[in-house]
Amino acid sequence: MSEKTNWLPEKFIEEMKEMLGSESDAFFKSYESDYFRGMRCNNLKISSSEFERKAPFISEKVKWTDNGYYTKEDDQPAKHPYYFAGLYYIQEPSAMLPAALLPIEPGDRILDLCAAPGGKTTELGAKLKGEGLLVSNDISASRAKALVKNVELFGIKNAVVVSEAPDKLAERFEGYFDKILVDAPCSGEGMFRKVHSIAKNWEQYGSQYYADIQRQVLPSAVKMLKPGGMMVYSTCTFSKLEDEDSLSFILTNYPDMELVSAIDFEDERYRGFSRGYGAETDKAIRLFPHRINGEGHFAALLRKKAEGDTGFNVKDLSLGTASSNTNADNEDDKDNNRFKSVNRYDNQTRAKYKKISDETFDFFENIGFKIDASKLRVSEERLYMLSTDPDVFNRLRVLRTGLFLGEMKKGRFEPSQSLALALKISEYPNVLNLSVEDDRVVRYLKCESIDVEEGEAKDGYCLIAVDGYPLGWGKIDKGHFKNKYLPSWRLQ
Repeated sequence: MSEKTNWLPEKFIEEMKEMLGSESDAFFKSYESDYFRGMRCNNLKISSSEFERKAPFISEKVKWTDNGYYTKEDDQPAKHPYYFAGLYYIQEPSAMLPAALLPIEPGDRILDLCAAPGGKTTELGAKLKGEGLLVSNDISASRAKALVKNVELFGIKNAVVVSEAPDKLAERFEGYFDKILVDAPCSGEGMFRKVHSIAKNWEQYGSQYYADIQRQVLPSAVKMLKPGGMMVYSTCTFSKLEDEDSLSFILTNYPDMELVSAIDFEDERYRGFSRGYGAETDKAIRLFPHRINGEGHFAALLRKKAEGDTGFNVKDLSLGTASSNTNADNEDDKDNNRFKSVNRYDNQTRAKYKKISDETFDFFENIGFKIDASKLRVSEERLYMLSTDPDVFNRLRVLRTGLFLGEMKKGRFEPSQSLALALKISEYPNVLNLSVEDDRVVRYLKCESIDVEEGEAKDGYCLIAVDGYPLGWGKIDKGHFKNKYLPSWRLQ
């Protein structure tokens, strides 16, 4: 051991030597290097190929996803305008694996059970392509607030964010979800290199504390999975007690659950991946930092058997790949930039939904994606477009239900930041599209006023975009610009 690793807990060192044997020297040597940084592009807004042409700070691709990239230590992607447009999520490369493994189809009902701060949820939402339902839960309401922001930043319209204990959700949603991701609370051994302070937490609590939590959470997840449904169980730890033993807990107590092969270990994309320990759990995946360009992780794909099963062929699924690019805009297609109105609200509709003002309906007639009046709900002055029947979530702590569209104030409608991020520039008729090199972009993101030249945009609410991707709203009145960017999101 070197001076660069003398901060590692002695008990952890002993356990890893026992686990890895002759590989332990290489394992501890990896802790002398810096951790790997990465980002995952948002295929709901931009294709991977377009992102690769635009992003100034990506180096090489993360081989186990189609939309993950390594970044360098001196990059500052969280301060770039593309980040504020929701074009990517800053994520450690190994953490991209669990969401990539879950075989989602548009229209599925998806549950991300331990979702905050949202790295995996945002990828699940992108895979759904606006169809179906995404329920993102975190038991911590404070952590779930970051989850709400990331869902809105990514432009996900069909998400419900809740903050409840898993067993309470299971009472309501037995057999409800097609796919579930359980990225469980864990001791975080795999993140020691990235965040040294986690090692002190590990010394205080140890693995048994988190294993007990996992075995409280997992029964609820299994209960909520429908027959034939798929579930990914993942952690960012090396502990067998939390990984293989938790997996064995599922298989032993729930005989209708089966562990399936998520990847072909011979595939070049997965070179360096390790199998789970033990014959029962060898289809699980382990990531060690001395074998791959990433941190420590564990992931396993399970399936709940359906009545009358005659067998299951994992090759029928598109596993280990990221979301398709087919839903992302191609800015080179000029037709994509032509606004087409899709909403019309006649007098009968307006009379039926009296809580919604005429000005609000008028505004929605200038939105290029469908806003069904029957799915609109008013909470005080705030207006939402629901993604499912609200009664499903009665008496649950719901932080976000569907898409927050804006506020009605004395009949006036003020569109929300989340609506701006859910739009494409082709879906609104009044757009100020600025180049990323234009200094007005940064001034706008700092909530400052900007100059708008004659002919650049019309009076009224204006969608501000960077290189074709929306950032937020401004309001123009006779050439005077009022910045409507959300102050709590401002660039510091």
